[in-house]
Amino acid sequence: MLIVLAIREVALELRPAFLRPGLHLFAYVGNTDDGTISVIDLIKLSPVATIIVGPGPSGLRAHPKRPEIWGVSSAGGYAWVLDVQSNQIVARIPVGTLPYALDFSPDGRRAYVAASGSNTVVVIDTASRQIVARGRAGRRPWIARVSPDGKSLVVSNRDDATISLLDSGTLAPIATIATAPDPEQIVILPDNSKAFITSSLYNQVSVVDLKRKVLLANLALGGTADDLDLKPDGGELYITSSSAHGLLIVNTDTNEVADFLLLGMSPTSAVFAPVTNTLYVSDTAAGHVVPVAVDTRQVGRPIQAGQSPVTCALTPGGDILLVVDTASNDLAAIRTRTLASGQPGLTPPRPPTALIAVGSHPRDLAIKVF
Repeated sequence: MLIVLAIREVALELRPAFLRPGLHLFAYVGNTDDGTISVIDLIKLSPVATIIVGPGPSGLRAHPKRPEIWGVSSAGGYAWVLDVQSNQIVARIPVGTLPYALDFSPDGRRAYVAASGSNTVVVIDTASRQIVARGRAGRRPWIARVSPDGKSLVVSNRDDATISLLDSGTLAPIATIATAPDPEQIVILPDNSKAFITSSLYNQVSVVDLKRKVLLANLALGGTADDLDLKPDGGELYITSSSAHGLLIVNTDTNEVADFLLLGMSPTSAVFAPVTNTLYVSDTAAGHVVPVAVDTRQVGRPIQAGQSPVTCALTPGGDILLVVDTASNDLAAIRTRTLASGQPGLTPPRPPTALIAVGSHPRDLAIKVF
C-alpha cells in the first residue's frame, strides 16, 4: 500500500500543470546503435514501445501541428514519420545520401532535409508526405534551417566553407555566402536579420547578415562550439564548448563574445528555460547537469544526471528536465518544480526522479503532447 501511495505521489508531482486529463506526454529517444526509437510515457515514467526506424536515426523533431514525430535515417537515406497515436512508422521518404537533420516551416506544412552525400536539399509536404521540390546546395550540406518568417532556407556547406541561401518554396538559389571553414550548426534570429554558424575545424562562429547577404564577422571563441542555444528574444546566443570547459555568451546586437562562464569538464548540450531564465547544461565527462541563471551569470550546483549525459530537453512549461545518457543507455527525468524560489533555477532538485532504460547509445530526443 505504501509503495502504491509513493508511486501515486511521484506521478502527481511530475504531472505538468498544463496537462489536463486525456492528454499524453511522451518522450522519443533515438538509439543510434540499434536503429530504434524508445517511446517513454513521462507521466507513468515507463517505456511504452521500441520502434525500429532504420540505421542511424537522427534529427528527431516533433511536428508542430500533427500527431507525429519525424526524423531521418542517415545510413538509409530517408526521412521517416512516426504516428504517435498508433506508434507505427507510417512513411519512409527517400531524400538522398547521408541526411542528418530536418526542419519544419513555421506552419508545419513543409519539412526540409539536406542530404550531405548527394549535395541536395528536398522539400516534403508533411500532409501528403511527398517531395514537392528539390534543389542544389554546396558540397556536403550539413543542415538546412528555415528562417522564422518561413521565406528562406539557410544551408551550411561543409566542404565549401559557405552557406547557401535558398527560397523556401522553390529552393531557387538566392545567395552563396562565405563562412569559417567546415560550417555546421545554424541559428537564425527571430527577426530574420542574422544567422550564426559554427565551425567544426576552427574555434569560431560566423555571423551572417541575411538582409545584405554578407559575412559580418568570424568570432573567435577559444574553444570548439558544441551547441547553440538562442535566448527567446534573440538578444543573446549561448554556446557550450567542451574544449573550453564552459559557456560563451554572444551579444547578438554587437556581434561580440560578451561573457564566458567556466562550467566544468566537458559541457556539451544545453536547453533554455524561459520561465526562470535558466540554462541547463549537460557535462558529459562529469556526469551532471549545471544550471546557469543567465541574467545574473550565476552558476548553480550540479545536478547528478548519470554517467555521460549528452542531450537535454524540457517538457512544455518546463516542469521536467530530460537528460539522455549515452553511456548508461537511459533517460533521466528531473523535477524542476522542486527548485527553491529564492534562487530560481539554481538550487538543485532531488536526484533524478526516474532513470528509464532506453536503447543502445541514445542521443537524439523529442517530446510530444497529444
